Amino acid sequence: MKNIILLTSLFIATFYKAQFAISIKAPIDFNASEAYLYKLNGSKDLIIDKAFKKNNTWDFNVKEKYEGMMKVYFPETNSSVTFISENSNVLLNFTTKNGKVAKIDYLDEANKIFYGLQDQQKKKEQILPALYQIVTFYRDDSAFGKALNDEIGNLSTNISYNAEKHPFIDYYTSNYKKYLSETAGVKAPGNSEIINFLNSTNNYLETSSLLRPILISFLSNSNKASLAEETDKLLKTVNLETPRGQTILSELIEIFNVYSIKDLKDKYLAEAKALKCTINDRLSGTIKSNENTAIGSVFPNYKFIAPSNTKTKSIYDIKADKKVIIFWASTCSHCEKEIGEMLTKYNELKSKNIEVVGLSLDSDKHSYTEKVKLLPWINDSELKGWYSSYVDTYNIHATPTFYIVDVSNKIISNPDNFVEVLNFLGLK
Repeated sequence: MKNIILLTSLFIATFYKAQFAISIKAPIDFNASEAYLYKLNGSKDLIIDKAFKKNNTWDFNVKEKYEGMMKVYFPETNSSVTFISENSNVLLNFTTKNGKVAKIDYLDEANKIFYGLQDQQKKKEQILPALYQIVTFYRDDSAFGKALNDEIGNLSTNISYNAEKHPFIDYYTSNYKKYLSETAGVKAPGNSEIINFLNSTNNYLETSSLLRPILISFLSNSNKASLAEETDKLLKTVNLETPRGQTILSELIEIFNVYSIKDLKDKYLAEAKALKCTINDRLSGTIKSNENTAIGSVFPNYKFIAPSNTKTKSIYDIKADKKVIIFWASTCSHCEKEIGEMLTKYNELKSKNIEVVGLSLDSDKHSYTEKVKLLPWINDSELKGWYSSYVDTYNIHATPTFYIVDVSNKIISNPDNFVEVLNFLGLK
């Protein structure tokens, strides 16, 4: 009996030892109640907890071991704060400006070091070269000359930390410097080196936010003719039957989608669908969102929240021979151009029983409502920016994104711009 009690006590102690707490404090005037905690997988935020404000503070208890980037999102203000976890307690405060998160004060050791390094690296890349030029115009014994030399000295001296005590910080810092930092006179790694790294590095890769930028660097090393060949080498090495290989495949499909490299997106999406092994959640989600929006698929319905210019309750309730659906944002310069062209043709579209539906990725209510006042077609928004529910459902990676559906809500075209919309509809 004593042995059982001892084992139980050891289990409980181990269980609680693996947990860590996150405490975030906001100013009293920050008008948010609920908050969501996310961890990272590649470039995807995965929700793991929810908390409500108490005494202007949000407290989370994380039960599973986790080392990597994290984020807390406040949906009522569409604000977020990012930080790292090294499987130890996180403590931070923030100030606000115009109701949004402004300055973040990291109070735990790991985040103090990490964001100190981030700030220094940014200044090294963007400010230090300019300081070297400016300082030549001032005497060393002048007040400003001394200040310039002091700042150059500060930026030239690396912040020290214990790599064994802070393994995630060391992983992120060393690999960012090696694979992503643009240092004068230092040759960037070639594709063979990148492939070896992606295949052999530890699981910090998925939680570090480095995966997608390194993949983009890898693709940038390849010319158009060799892009598929180089990608095939990478995927063969990392093995598509492993979680790492499937996460990389998912990232590549989405990158090819973002950059409109349709032939390669289709090629690797077909490879993903043809896999006979167990598929991880990340790749499964990529396959699903692409199936939702494939030509010939029925466009998933969307129930409106507060639509303008309609009394209908959802996309399916709109009666039209065809519907042009645009995902846009009031702050998107490309959208501004497309919307300008749409305004000149909207009456002609309506005359042919073609309706336009805009789903906005705005987060600022004022900016959205002011813009929508000028638009005659149906518009709606969750006002959650890229946290909007339709981002994953409709495979949205950039604004504007267009879909054309028929009377049965079947997708018949996915044009790149409004000119292609008109060409497809025979209205150019």
